[in-house]
Amino acid sequence: MATLKYVECSQCGNQQPYEPFVPAACKKCNSQWVEAHYDYDTFKREILRGLPGRSFNLWRYRDVLPLDNPGALDLYPAGGTPLWLSQRFAPALGHNAVYIKDERYGPTSSFKDRQAAVAVAAMNEGNIREAVIASTGNAAVAYAAACARAGIKLWVFMTSLVPQEKLREAALFGAEVIRVSGNYDQTKQIAAQFAQRRHLLLDRGASSIPARESMKTIAYEIVEQLGWCAPDWYIQSVSGGLGPLGVFQGFKEMFQMGLISHIPKLAIIQAEGCSPMVKAFKAGKETAEAVIPDTCIIILSTGDPGKSYTYLWSLIQQYGGTMESVTDAEAFNAMRLLAKSEGTAVEPATAVAFAGLEKLLKNRTIGAQETVVVNCTGHTFPVEKHVLGDQFAVDVHLSEDQAPAPREGLQAALENLDEKTTTVLLIDDNPDDALLIRRLLEGRKSYRVFHARDGWEGLAQARQKMPDLIVTDLMMPGIDGFGLVEELKLDPRTNNIPVVVVSAKDITPEERKRLNGHIEAVYQKSSLPTRKFVEQMVQVIEEDRKE
Repeated sequence: MATLKYVECSQCGNQQPYEPFVPAACKKCNSQWVEAHYDYDTFKREILRGLPGRSFNLWRYRDVLPLDNPGALDLYPAGGTPLWLSQRFAPALGHNAVYIKDERYGPTSSFKDRQAAVAVAAMNEGNIREAVIASTGNAAVAYAAACARAGIKLWVFMTSLVPQEKLREAALFGAEVIRVSGNYDQTKQIAAQFAQRRHLLLDRGASSIPARESMKTIAYEIVEQLGWCAPDWYIQSVSGGLGPLGVFQGFKEMFQMGLISHIPKLAIIQAEGCSPMVKAFKAGKETAEAVIPDTCIIILSTGDPGKSYTYLWSLIQQYGGTMESVTDAEAFNAMRLLAKSEGTAVEPATAVAFAGLEKLLKNRTIGAQETVVVNCTGHTFPVEKHVLGDQFAVDVHLSEDQAPAPREGLQAALENLDEKTTTVLLIDDNPDDALLIRRLLEGRKSYRVFHARDGWEGLAQARQKMPDLIVTDLMMPGIDGFGLVEELKLDPRTNNIPVVVVSAKDITPEERKRLNGHIEAVYQKSSLPTRKFVEQMVQVIEEDRKE
């Protein structure tokens, strides 16, 4: 298979080794944009052979993805989505060659499944067991699902403006959801500081090579589905701009390998109430000024696109294209028309792209004979509201309005967050004992307390929740406390979690010896008042957090 040989700075051409989980930056000129380079000759030979034995998903193109040995990993499935010819929506607008790249067919029904698949595979390969992400919705859900399958604990930071269904869905997959009462740029800021304080990996979106490289598989699939031909236009709605940046890397690679005759023109579509890229583009500027989002389509509410805009602007200058905005009303109208004409239910962000297509066809920016592909980025979110209770997220309040939060406000929010995110897992088949301990804990401090009714359920929750403390009964049906402790200590994901054991019977010297070295403390039920027992548990947590 081909391998990642080096990364090259797009500004000065400096070549340097690829370093996973290090922010991508040129060590010579400090540019924040470096591109991965692979053994393209080897990969091209595989393509010309028809990529034999490879399933039609993103791992079909694993030779140009930043992983050392994908075949050794239990890879999360994503990609391999259909490409539909529009039967009624586009023809009604006078165009018969519009294709819909239907990313609704991913594991969580959005194109972010590709990003999550590659990023989480890289985490697995690097033995990363805990990570942080900030998101406006789709990425949070995609990462939560991929991390659940990989056994990685994920902290998801989302603005409270994100639809509750998206927050609930991320929580359903086991992620720790932090709901921030600020805009998305503030949410990214507090997520970054939280990751830094806890020494956790922060997924950096467009500046992360695994995340960005994942998106180029969309380009490879489109070209292969069109019979190894490139379309004339590629259209996508954007918030931060990661998607098309990655997609166009795929088109560029295929062009350089001689597999396609041209690189498509790029159309970037934004919601009018949050369109810093479009405003800068129409003003002829290379950089975009941040705006305060004012759109109902929260998933596209990145007010400050940063360098992503400059790179997209450069792509359009080089290969052609445009940037356009549409109103929320135009997007919702396109959503209804698409459902009625194509039988395709899409999220509002996708509707923005199709409203943009409609505008570009009407003003003849797109020629009548040109082939167009629109990225249908995701489905509506049919999440069952009643699967989870109301306590599925932790609230963090930064400021009352959407203005940037003061430094001391962020500091206080982070300290408050540290308090709120202390978690305890109780494993006890006696619900009355568990309820009493839970009430005492939650009455003392803002602990998040989870309860498992037997050892097997407790083991599963420990691996999913990664709590700060586990309190387990010794005698339970199924796997008992002894077996549970041994399983926890054998698993690298859970072997550092402190465990307190309680028992209703006297523990023999042999049993104590079996537990020795694996637990923080052992107590006999009724030997201490419950309140005193809870105080000692709190002490165990605080001492562990200081280490």
